[in-house]
Amino acid sequence: MSEKETTKAEVETTEATTATVETTEATETTTVETPKEEKVNPEQFLKDFNWHNYEEGIDPVDEKQLEEFEKLVSENFVDTLDDEVVEGTVIHLSDRDAIIDINAKSEGVISLNEFRYNPDLKVGDKVEVLIDVREDATGQLVLSHRKARVIKAWDRVNNAHDTGEIVNGFVKCRTKGGMIVDVFGIEAFLPGSQIDVKPIRDYDQYVNKTMEFKVVKINHEFKNIVVSHKALIEADIEEQKKEIISQLEKGQVLEGIVKNITSYGVFIDLGGVDGLVHITDLSWSRINHPNEIVELDQKLNVVILDFDEDKSRIQLGLKQLSKHPWEALGEDVKIGDKVKGKVVVIADYGAFVEVEEGVEGLVHVSEMSWSTHLRSANDFVKVGDEIDAVILTLDREDRKMSLGIKQLTPDPWTDITTKYPVGSKHSGIVRNFTNFGVFVELEEGIDGLIYISDLSWTKKIKHPSEFTNVGDTLDVVVLELDVEGRKLSLGHKQTTDNPWDKYETEFVLGSVHTAEIGEIVDKGATIDFNEDIVAFVPQRHLEKEDGSKLKKGESAEFKIIEFNKEFKRVVASHTAIFREEEIANVKAAVKKQEAQAAEAKPTLGDANEALQALKDKLDGKK
Repeated sequence: MSEKETTKAEVETTEATTATVETTEATETTTVETPKEEKVNPEQFLKDFNWHNYEEGIDPVDEKQLEEFEKLVSENFVDTLDDEVVEGTVIHLSDRDAIIDINAKSEGVISLNEFRYNPDLKVGDKVEVLIDVREDATGQLVLSHRKARVIKAWDRVNNAHDTGEIVNGFVKCRTKGGMIVDVFGIEAFLPGSQIDVKPIRDYDQYVNKTMEFKVVKINHEFKNIVVSHKALIEADIEEQKKEIISQLEKGQVLEGIVKNITSYGVFIDLGGVDGLVHITDLSWSRINHPNEIVELDQKLNVVILDFDEDKSRIQLGLKQLSKHPWEALGEDVKIGDKVKGKVVVIADYGAFVEVEEGVEGLVHVSEMSWSTHLRSANDFVKVGDEIDAVILTLDREDRKMSLGIKQLTPDPWTDITTKYPVGSKHSGIVRNFTNFGVFVELEEGIDGLIYISDLSWTKKIKHPSEFTNVGDTLDVVVLELDVEGRKLSLGHKQTTDNPWDKYETEFVLGSVHTAEIGEIVDKGATIDFNEDIVAFVPQRHLEKEDGSKLKKGESAEFKIIEFNKEFKRVVASHTAIFREEEIANVKAAVKKQEAQAAEAKPTLGDANEALQALKDKLDGKK
């Protein structure tokens, strides 16, 4: 289409002067009549006006007429130069396009693809359009409904954000962290945390639904919009919350819904107010995790146990709604009764056994076995074990009970004197060490102590770990027995003869033995006569006949100069061997010289010189 032949608007002017222009091409003259108070039809004016003559200056037009014409145009036609969104009317629909009248000199055309969201579009509908191209090759306006919607949508979104207006949106699909919502034709992001006041586990239930939202954030630089459904209901919830909080009282029972489950407890929605049921307040029995008792979205009754001053932290209880198990414990249960229970907790000092739901007793580790040496409760029982026990103490007021396991078997110390008399030999297992000895278990419940001095006849032991290991089997002899104190003294070395009885005759004082220098120490050296006897050689007794000292690894003869059986001390000397021979020879020489001197009657000076020589020789001087 080119220029419009008619317009739909009719303009009436009552006070202005109206001009009627008639054009006669043959005479090329123009007659202008201006009757007063005559109404002028702008359509007719445009139809009859000779634009060619006007542009060529053939038909002069009164200035007042031109002003009136411009006024009519401005009031009735759209300025296609402005990129503004205008409202148009659908005047025709084809298979592919919609013809839109926007009061311009020509109609506009828009592809029906832009109206796919509105399948009910019909002639006469009002639509918003943006002038995309003033004229195409055929002289038609090219309009865009999609761009107009976007512009208007942003205006509406900005307005909704500024005023807090509630808008409708269509949830299109899920995305990472939330949902995509169509608001006024613009895609907005709905975070998962803004869908509802309670955690959402199934996002798909909201897809393809139309919901109300509040625009909470707009990023104009990146054209991002964030909406919230949660914000709409928070205000209502806040009012409900205030009303509920004002009515809270300790001991009050309320109905709630399980909102969240954690390892330490359960959060309950009381209708806008959240409270916590700690894991210890869920059940009178011990549980490992709250999900053993409750599940998400479960409705249940809870009792208010406590809350802070502003009632923002509410402590709830579930088990308090039922009678305490200790109050329901039968009166026939008494000390000495045999009970069956389940191990629920193991500690270093013992195990807790649930004998009835919510009623527990402690089996101390010392009551698990007649054995007196310290062991862990894990050595006897495991969590979940069903065991038999005997009630040792029972305090209903303090709700405490102690149990025993070893009492189910006879006390091994009952006939201890018959089984383990003093002097009897047995075998036992090394259970543990102390600095002063070794504990040996002869049987379950019968332990004995071997003092470090009773481990070996010959070895000097500083710590029992030098002699044996935990778990080793040792032969022992019962040395002492204290039935009342439940103590047993054992000996290991007593299982064999004392080798020092034999060594006492073998290594007598003055006896000579050949050995090799073992270690050189500060004050002398050590020599090994055999696997049991290690003798000490003082420093001055290491001197050889030529005046030098014995060295490590050097073999020589040694004379025993000290032997102590009680303290297992042996001292030897190499020097004493040749010194005693030398002294004997010197004494013999002195006697001979004295005899010769008496016969020769030497002078006093000669005698003194001879005596001095003998003295020096005795002293080791050359």
